[in-house]
Amino acid sequence: MSMRDENRKGKMTVAEAGRKGGEKTASTHGREFYEEIGRKGGEKVSQERGPEFYSEIGSKGGSERAKQHEGTSEAMGKTSLEEAGHRGGQRVRKLIQAGKDHEEE
Repeated sequence: MSMRDENRKGKMTVAEAGRKGGEKTASTHGREFYEEIGRKGGEKVSQERGPEFYSEIGSKGGSERAKQHEGTSEAMGKTSLEEAGHRGGQRVRKLIQAGKDHEEE
């Protein structure tokens, strides 16, 4: 046991506590629980920030990904990346519309 471990005397770090809590929650609730809380969180963000928020983060995500993969456009071809971006935008549009349709019900 290291000196650091001896000084802790049963205490755990925030990271250890979070990991332990996450493992317990996962073992008792399952996948459906996470899907439900994710859906609720997404609906709340959508209500508070609107569709423009998703457009903005989509744009940022695309530009950040491009920075991470410099040279990818040459390797894949610019049109391939444009098509991938377009497909992602269409998916976001469908999700936003589904959320609006759900609110109307």
